[in-house]
Amino acid sequence: MYHMHFVDAKGILTGSAPFLGMNIYRGCSHGCIYCDSRSRCYNFSHPFEDIEVKQNAPELLEKTLRSKRKKCMIGTGAMSDPYLHCEKELGLTRKCLEIIHKYGFGGSVLTKSDLILRDIDLIDEINRSTKFVVQMTLTTYERGLCKILEPNVCDTLRRIEVLSLMQERGIPTVVWLTPILPFINDTEENIRAILNECVRAGVQGIVCFDIGLTLREGDREYYYAALDKHFPGLKRKYAERYGNDYHLPCPDEKRLYGILQKICSENDIIYDPDKCFKHIAAIPEKYEQLSLF
Repeated sequence: MYHMHFVDAKGILTGSAPFLGMNIYRGCSHGCIYCDSRSRCYNFSHPFEDIEVKQNAPELLEKTLRSKRKKCMIGTGAMSDPYLHCEKELGLTRKCLEIIHKYGFGGSVLTKSDLILRDIDLIDEINRSTKFVVQMTLTTYERGLCKILEPNVCDTLRRIEVLSLMQERGIPTVVWLTPILPFINDTEENIRAILNECVRAGVQGIVCFDIGLTLREGDREYYYAALDKHFPGLKRKYAERYGNDYHLPCPDEKRLYGILQKICSENDIIYDPDKCFKHIAAIPEKYEQLSLF
């Protein structure tokens, strides 16, 4: 269950060329048990499921892009999924994509939702005229476990369908294989199953910083409550092994990461995070040349 409240933002774009980011929403309705965005360091002044809607995001974006001569990539989804349940009703992400297309910029989204298929024609148009990269988070292949870890969003098998539909149109895709939760989805079977589907779906890059999880204040409490509910006794195992550490590497981290490296190398998939980000941010040369005139 989620609620919404509306605000007028003062600005919408952050970062610097060649990649600018925007967050149209704050908070989330997906309910993933591990979400770092719940952490107290992000200074939420409202409940996480009370979605803050930046209702003037399209107007701010248009005002900014109208005055920008040099083309770059505009990405969304780093802090809040641009395809939350409320997007179906509000359509703010779609309006922003229309503005990105109108002014000839490239785009990228990071999502877990199949609602992105509503906009596949528009995404296709942007990709044909400039560039568009669809980034999708995959963590857990087995459907039942996926619905425990990421309860209010489509499961991994459906997300793989989305990636395949993007591939059919020649839209580049990148997968975030993160986080991998110690003693839960950190199995060779899970890692191989996801990676094999990525190969089949023509994914160009895999973002995986390591095989593990990070926990901060705010995020940790929510995660541990979920462990108590779904995996009785596991919280104690975490406390004994990791204490209050920020970084929680899986016990079999090195071997599992080696499997990822091998599968990616054999299939020409970029797996170094920095190279993935450069790949996402790169504007095709012809647009860089055009923007100089």
